[in-house]
Amino acid sequence: MTALPPGSTIGILGGGQLGRMLAMAAAQLGYRCHIYAPPGDNVACEVAADCTIAEYDDLAALKAFADACDVVTFEFENVPVEPLRSIAHTVPIHPPIQALEVAQDRVEEKEFVRKLGGETAAFAVARSEIEVEDAVAVVGTPAILKTIRMGYDGKGQVRVSAQSDLASAWRRAGGQPLIAEAMVQFDAEFSVVLVRSADGEIRFWDSPRNAHENGILATSTLPAGPLIESQQAAARVMAAAVADALEYVGVFTAEFFASGEGPLFNEIAPRVHNSGHWTIEGAETSQFENHIRAICGLPLGSTATIAERVEMQNLIGKDGERWLQLLGDPAANLHLYGKAEAREGRKIGHVTRLYR
Repeated sequence: MTALPPGSTIGILGGGQLGRMLAMAAAQLGYRCHIYAPPGDNVACEVAADCTIAEYDDLAALKAFADACDVVTFEFENVPVEPLRSIAHTVPIHPPIQALEVAQDRVEEKEFVRKLGGETAAFAVARSEIEVEDAVAVVGTPAILKTIRMGYDGKGQVRVSAQSDLASAWRRAGGQPLIAEAMVQFDAEFSVVLVRSADGEIRFWDSPRNAHENGILATSTLPAGPLIESQQAAARVMAAAVADALEYVGVFTAEFFASGEGPLFNEIAPRVHNSGHWTIEGAETSQFENHIRAICGLPLGSTATIAERVEMQNLIGKDGERWLQLLGDPAANLHLYGKAEAREGRKIGHVTRLYR
């Protein structure tokens, strides 16, 4: 892969905070960014050279965007796949479209990982309302029902603790095909965040211990503790196998449950990830910079952690109102995303603290 020179244009599909931080990292390396996103609170546009506001299936707008870019990436795994095929011959797309296809279908995702030797929770599929009861019977209760497609940050998920909960489960999940997963007994959650270059080089950041509240990541901390550290190597092997099988280029994340049985695969994210935000201050090269390096054909940067302890906390909803207080904390590295409205459950920013 030939390195893109500074001054080239990177197209980013999606206008959220991940696109914003990618654009900021790209600018530091001398690249221009062009954001493509549907109408909305597209905070990435505030820090990019160009911005196209159009629906993902607007093929004319998408083609014009592709013609203006030297490489295209995405910050959001729910970008529709079919429109991207129309520009794949025009501009390189990294990570590959197949990574989106796998990540957008929870059934395909789990089967893909299982074929590579990964362990997942027991699951069964309900493609209609009448199949929900049978699917839950396969995995047992308690169980969690998730929409097969779309859904993130706890959206599109319904927990059922007994057969009596099933009557409204289909409706509560949005009335669309579901996957029923057995509830997993685990001691901790962690993620493997890696970057892979076009020639297959892989570098890993240290895995943080992740804590979720209402399905949304609340904190990521390092060191992750003895249990996670003892399972990190096996999880890395699994994550790397998926990245290699996809011929992946860029930052890739796999989430795991840590238990006495070993690491259990949960899900993938074919993009920079919330649990890697700590790398901006806490690693020699951030996930955002290394993603730009990978998709532009540059040498990968070191992923070494530079502090004895790192804590990243998401600012969700009204938490963002503490910005002035946080700025008064000399240990706090504050990142606000510029969002217009601090709705409940919405990520407004994050704060990272390093302890040396």
